[in-house]
Amino acid sequence: MPSSQRIFVDAVAKYCLARRITVEVKSDGWLIVMQRGERRHLAFGYDVGLNSAAAHQIANDKAATAEVLQCFGVPCIPHTLFLGPKLAAYAPASGSWETMLRLLAEHPTGLVVKPNEGTSGDGVVRVTTRLALELAVGRILAVYPSLAISPYVEIEDEVRVVLVDDLPVVVYSKERPFVIGDGSHSLIELALAATPAGRRSAVLSGLIAELGRGGLDAIVPAGERRILNWRHNLDFGARPVLLKHGETRDACIEIAIKAARAIGIRFGSIDVVRTGGTWRILEINAGVKMEALSRSHPELVYAAYEAALDRVFA
Repeated sequence: MPSSQRIFVDAVAKYCLARRITVEVKSDGWLIVMQRGERRHLAFGYDVGLNSAAAHQIANDKAATAEVLQCFGVPCIPHTLFLGPKLAAYAPASGSWETMLRLLAEHPTGLVVKPNEGTSGDGVVRVTTRLALELAVGRILAVYPSLAISPYVEIEDEVRVVLVDDLPVVVYSKERPFVIGDGSHSLIELALAATPAGRRSAVLSGLIAELGRGGLDAIVPAGERRILNWRHNLDFGARPVLLKHGETRDACIEIAIKAARAIGIRFGSIDVVRTGGTWRILEINAGVKMEALSRSHPELVYAAYEAALDRVFA
């Protein structure tokens, strides 16, 4: 999809046209210039311009976010920063490999290695061996200037809370794709039958990375539930499920607001995960991307961007 056709661009354009705000879409949709009277305002990427530069950079830096949240006592998944060759001048003299190996030894269930400033689950890899760690680190640092490593934890639920000045405008859980075995079909056959054509590439690539091609041919016992991807990303096949009012929704909103205040984010999406029965912050995104959600709930996406733009032009 061309950048200019993103729902973010459409939402900003519709908002401005309805309120007689002049709008110009530049750079194939990545830059939007808005003007009302003498006031000019810019939106870039998925950022409407509500957040300060410092808050935006911290939120998009996974390791920095974890550090800040820990300072303010907000429960979170720890992320450790490692710099690549392009930033070697700022790396510790002792190097990073021994520290990575120590983390692997401390977490026998594995580590999650990811670009420190990546989005949408791109480049995220789970590793359990020294060789897998080495390969993951090499691949990520060949593309990105730095990476973050966090302990792998069994995530029972993941919820995204989109906030505008502490107001929860969108709250949904991410339901990972799964199949139920029938005792006669293989995992790959069940996965293909259950996955829409447009999502098969993402779902199957995750399965291959997790199980290897041999695991896909195994027959799934009747009645057994198999998760098709350990990640909760919508771009990898997860389905957004709006949360009804209740204890879970309230708990996620409460911790998301604490995280947003700690970082200083006015408009952002906060990923909250439940591990061992406890809610913790996984990540914060200052650029609010909702393309996947718009496929099922476009009205909520428009409402969220509208609420943010109302603050801009208040």
